[in-house]
Amino acid sequence: MKFFLFLIFSVWVYQLNAQNPACYKIYNASGKEVSFEDMVKASSTSDMVFFGEFHNDPIAHWFELLLTEKLFVLTGNKLILGAEMFESDNQLIFDEYQKGLIPAKKFEEEARVWPNYSTDYKPIVEYAITNKIPFIATNTPRRYASIVSSSGLDGLLNLSDDAKKLIAPLPIKYDENLNCYKSMLQMGGMSGMKGGKTDPSNFPKAQAIKDATMAHFIMTNYQPGKLLLHFNGSFHSDNHEGIVWHLKQAKNDLKITVISTVNQKDISKLEEEYLNQGDFILCVPENMTKTN
Repeated sequence: MKFFLFLIFSVWVYQLNAQNPACYKIYNASGKEVSFEDMVKASSTSDMVFFGEFHNDPIAHWFELLLTEKLFVLTGNKLILGAEMFESDNQLIFDEYQKGLIPAKKFEEEARVWPNYSTDYKPIVEYAITNKIPFIATNTPRRYASIVSSSGLDGLLNLSDDAKKLIAPLPIKYDENLNCYKSMLQMGGMSGMKGGKTDPSNFPKAQAIKDATMAHFIMTNYQPGKLLLHFNGSFHSDNHEGIVWHLKQAKNDLKITVISTVNQKDISKLEEEYLNQGDFILCVPENMTKTN
């Protein structure tokens, strides 16, 4: 009788869980499920943390805010924030907004914020302003990435000295054999075949100038003993490549934690292809509602 009741109870628990699907799971590099607190603990003892997101994933954006709040509680004035979503030529505008010199509307107009800024990034920006957390605009201005797309890295040599201050020092280190750039070359090849005008080898180089520039401004603003939390598309930090690779060229002993976001149909187990993609992998159902 006891076994029968236990069996009924087990079936009930299984049905209850099936009726309450999870909206995320967190795994470590080897695929073991871990808690948010595990991720926070590892992040808090790092020099730098890279949160690799999908730009339209609301779960990733929510976790970015939660992680910011937790790390600020743990580290206080040691925390520095940085983001791909803001370009280096907007740093002055960002600083003016953070100091209360210009209103939010003017900041959003002139800083060329992304379409999903108000829902996905503004909460982090406002939290940083409220708590006086330094915030670094790290990305390459789009117009300079476009030069690389059309003319290659040498096209940047024609920029003025003032313009060159907004990107990584030239020439940047570039390894075409990194997986992140090889895969982009394949995508660029398809793009080049369709357009017929653009050299496909420039496609990953445009990504590389972004990675190198973000690494440059991160290193410029980082101080030993601080913790820098950076938000970027997953592709910029997956597998400790992209930005992280450029940072390691500059300072190999940095303690870096990479968080990667992935989508799966079934999130109950991390798929093999995502193992080691990050130190922590935020796994979100692929049918999760997206932001614009």
